[in-house]
Amino acid sequence: MSQLDPSSMSRRQQFVETYRMTKQVDRWIGLYLLAAFAVFGALGFVIFWILPGDGVLAWVLSIIGAVLFGALAAMIIFGRRAQRAAYSRMEGQIGAAAAALGMLRRGWVTKTAVAFTKQQDVVHRVVGPPGIVLIGEGNHNRVRNLLATERRKHERVAADAPIHELICGRGEDEVPLPQLLRTVQKLGRKVKPAEQTDIIHRLKALDAVGANIPIPKGPMPTSMKGQRGNLRGR
Repeated sequence: MSQLDPSSMSRRQQFVETYRMTKQVDRWIGLYLLAAFAVFGALGFVIFWILPGDGVLAWVLSIIGAVLFGALAAMIIFGRRAQRAAYSRMEGQIGAAAAALGMLRRGWVTKTAVAFTKQQDVVHRVVGPPGIVLIGEGNHNRVRNLLATERRKHERVAADAPIHELICGRGEDEVPLPQLLRTVQKLGRKVKPAEQTDIIHRLKALDAVGANIPIPKGPMPTSMKGQRGNLRGR
């Protein structure tokens, strides 16, 4: 069966598909959601019950509070476990870092596969508040050399921009995929919005040089953008 495009799915369909994919990795997800709804629903009921009021009104408010608290807790738990499951499914695949970087929100510009080797080592680039962030994935030694080459190229067109280098993986001095976004976002704010726009314009010339270079063959994990609403709760 062909995989549906998340952008063509309704919110309900996205939720159902995300739950289905999560359950393949996390078989206890249903029990966790039920437990979260029950525990926090009971808490919500108690909180609203002790508010001023009596009779039918007290019961109605308490039930509404139970449903709200329970549903909110279940959605938070679902978002976190769905995100963990998504990373687990992607980790180790070619382009996993690119799919994760697609979750960055407004204020970040991502360009995938700005450089690569025949062995399918890849470097992606993100431009954001920290400046330029180069993220490599693949064999550590080859990626380290590829990052050094890309750093020199980027310094020639954006010499004043801060440039950071990261390698996504589980090895020494590498950033695990589930921690990649947080690590990128924690690099701090080194450039102002106007400077960021200037950097992006300068990099267009560099991008034009490699615009016609083919991306290496290999399976690419589905982008997580379509599931962004369901994966919140970090």
